[in-house]
Amino acid sequence: MAASKGALDGLFVLDLSRILAGPTCTQMLGDLGATVIKVENPKTGGDDTRGWGPNYARNTDGTPSDLSAYFMAANRNKRSVAVDIATSEGQRILRHLAARADIVVENFKPDGLKKYGLDHETLLKTHPALVYCSISGYGQTGPNRSQPGYDLMAQGFGGIMSITGDPEGPPMKVGVGISDVMCGMYATIGVLAALRHRDQTGEGQHIDLSLVDSSMAWLINEGTNFLTSGQLPERRGNAHPNIVPYDAFECSDGHILLAVGNDAQFARYCDALGLADTAADPRFTTNLGRIENRAALMDAIRPAMQALSKQDLLTRLRSVSVPCGPINTIGEALTSEQAQARSAVVHLPRPDVDKGQLRLLGNPLKLSATPVAYDRAPPRFGQDTAEVLETWGPDSLGNCD
Repeated sequence: MAASKGALDGLFVLDLSRILAGPTCTQMLGDLGATVIKVENPKTGGDDTRGWGPNYARNTDGTPSDLSAYFMAANRNKRSVAVDIATSEGQRILRHLAARADIVVENFKPDGLKKYGLDHETLLKTHPALVYCSISGYGQTGPNRSQPGYDLMAQGFGGIMSITGDPEGPPMKVGVGISDVMCGMYATIGVLAALRHRDQTGEGQHIDLSLVDSSMAWLINEGTNFLTSGQLPERRGNAHPNIVPYDAFECSDGHILLAVGNDAQFARYCDALGLADTAADPRFTTNLGRIENRAALMDAIRPAMQALSKQDLLTRLRSVSVPCGPINTIGEALTSEQAQARSAVVHLPRPDVDKGQLRLLGNPLKLSATPVAYDRAPPRFGQDTAEVLETWGPDSLGNCD
């Protein structure tokens, strides 16, 4: 039986992005079958994240390769081309590849590509069916448009840091570059929507997306809590502003997570832990009451949980269908039976590295007709330059000039 083609098979992506947001988008497009040409600067050794150690895939002789763990997280299913955008020849090559492309993704500062003739206005004039996605820190408009964009700054500006961390501690960023990753996800959605429009009308368009815009968009309930009440959300650690009890709780040998989502679950929770008085207390019988009396409820339930082990608590609560779970390390999560069943970790062959393969995080999409494919391991810097220029470059048989 022939392998299924990816949903985006036949689409050509020119990837002028680096770091994480843009590469997250273009990796997703590549996973779904698009041909992705990643352009890297020969003067700098390529994407900045190639040097963001300390963890690297090792060459067969044991030395670090240019495949850092960070780089590999967002750059599979791509071809790497070393082209100097600052030279006339480099610009000629990239303008040709852009003419061949269905999609261009870039994360230069606003107006940064104008001097090379690779900005969206120039390319859309000559290639009106092009889908051109610009990712920046603050967007193409507004007073901050010229400021550089980094995930940390986006988390700070967008508000998420103000509600993350211990209530008594300083503001904290999320443990990964979540503003970058979510911006990449929004970019993917925008590209797919623009492709749908193009397929219906023949008209391409420019997508203007920023780390800060997307960071504010995914404030979700805490953002609308503020817009509805005018009150600033509080930093609550692991607790939930709208559901109680919903938190990490100490037990005799560690911590577990508890998420009581409704009043019936709360009654079953109390019964499982022998908290009859708490269940009958009128202050706690409704979720609104539990929110208003949060501190008193915590005082009532914490001792019972601290007296039991993690496994005992999980067994009791699961037996009465109360949502709960462990707090896994990354190692525990990625080696769990659930992770194995869902292919959360994939192995891609790479003969030029130690052990001959790379272990990467899998794509979570499970498509029944057009499944995700892992056709190309993350590329070494510039490894595909000759192939790409011969196949699609200005002097190839497919010349678009």
